[in-house]
Amino acid sequence: MQGLSSTELFRRDLAERPVLFEEEHSGARKVILNRPSKLNSLNLETVSQMFSKLKMYEDDPAVNVVILKGNGKGFCAGGDVFQNICSMLTGHWSFGASFYKKQLTLDHLIATYKKPLVCLINGVVMGGGAGISMHASFRVVTEKTVFAMPEAILGLFPDVGASHFLSKLPGHFGEYLGLTGARLDGETMLACGLATHFVLSKDLPLLEHALASVDSPNASEIESVINKCARKSSAKEEELHKRLERINKCFSRQTVEGILHCLEEELVDNLAEKWIAEAVNSMKSASPTSLKITLRAGSRAIFFDRGQKPKWEPPKLELVGAETVEMLFKALEDDDDWSCLQLPDRSSNVLDQARSKL
Repeated sequence: MQGLSSTELFRRDLAERPVLFEEEHSGARKVILNRPSKLNSLNLETVSQMFSKLKMYEDDPAVNVVILKGNGKGFCAGGDVFQNICSMLTGHWSFGASFYKKQLTLDHLIATYKKPLVCLINGVVMGGGAGISMHASFRVVTEKTVFAMPEAILGLFPDVGASHFLSKLPGHFGEYLGLTGARLDGETMLACGLATHFVLSKDLPLLEHALASVDSPNASEIESVINKCARKSSAKEEELHKRLERINKCFSRQTVEGILHCLEEELVDNLAEKWIAEAVNSMKSASPTSLKITLRAGSRAIFFDRGQKPKWEPPKLELVGAETVEMLFKALEDDDDWSCLQLPDRSSNVLDQARSKL
């Protein structure tokens, strides 16, 4: 481009890349999400490049640790759903299928990664962003972290392996997060087990430098390095334990209708906490079909008609029959354009393997 120096062209090129890779001479490799204006939402190019590089780093004996982080104010706000919807509305269903296939394959690779993978989750982490971080061996959050799985509000459902990492949370906290899209701060994520460590954002550069200095892919050594920068919050653990009593009472019900009824009964109590009202309001505004663990086209009002309330179809929980839910868990038949995703057989990640030997 005329008028620009080679340095300026290089900087512009870096700014336009959706994901950056820093390959220093040490044993550390950095994967940096680079769409800050879109809160680092994932597109097909991003997940494709990440998968290729992570596979290469996993097989490289010179790599001791991989660091995953995001540029700007967010870690990753999720998949670029708007782009996928636009493609579907113009008849290009295969684009969305390719994206989700790549995304889920990337999530599986991260969940079974053979090298220590440290996610520095500083800022918003939602939906697809949780898919590339919650499966990692080390999940470092800060005071700026905001976590949520808001898919039901969009007419979708928590995927990206969420049924796995949400099910590992204490009590029925996972059901609560998936059905309400509730937001958590970093300290609460640590308290419930979504995060492995809490580090102040000002200390992240120090942590990155320390990680780049490790001379082996030993998971215990990497954990020791992170622990030197980490902090704990007993107050958040006590707060979570207190909230869990009511969450378990309501979200242990067998139906969405039962959960919602229990929450509404809790609201009668004058001492009802704010989160209960927020949970009720969120579930009532979400897609009834999505709340029953399914995917339904109903996102138009959210993504295109800003400010309008979406008209879900069916509009009520009691109109979503069990047969509708079951139908969407069955494999597609007689369709040459669709096939079930086949993930490779891989063992658990490096941290799980290390802890199993203790």
